Amino acid sequence: MPRFMGFVRMAEGVGTPPQSLFEAMDQHIGERAAAGVFLDGGGLYGTEDAVNFVVRGGEVSRVDGPYAEAKEVVGGWAIMQYDSLEDAVADQREFAELHAKHWPEVTVVATLRQISDGPEPPTE
Repeated sequence: MPRFMGFVRMAEGVGTPPQSLFEAMDQHIGERAAAGVFLDGGGLYGTEDAVNFVVRGGEVSRVDGPYAEAKEVVGGWAIMQYDSLEDAVADQREFAELHAKHWPEVTVVATLRQISDGPEPPTE
């Protein structure tokens, strides 16, 4: 069964999501965990404590947050497993709709990417 990584991106500093979104996500994720779809996931703290290692010109440098140039940040992530790409896309849309319903004032990008297990192309 193909595995996918879902994540949400939003502007830095938009604040804490409303309680109703937390409750809706708890139910959504709980149902998927019970069905064996949701494997792992969680939210992320802000970039103020983030650490990046930048490789440029063969040199590695450490860059600590916050990052003034950051317009969007990843706010949360999930590893999921579905029977098909179509099932994964439909479920990611449902997840995005939770944000539209419970936090409409914030622009959120809900991304879904298939996890590669090697050099082969993604499952269609």
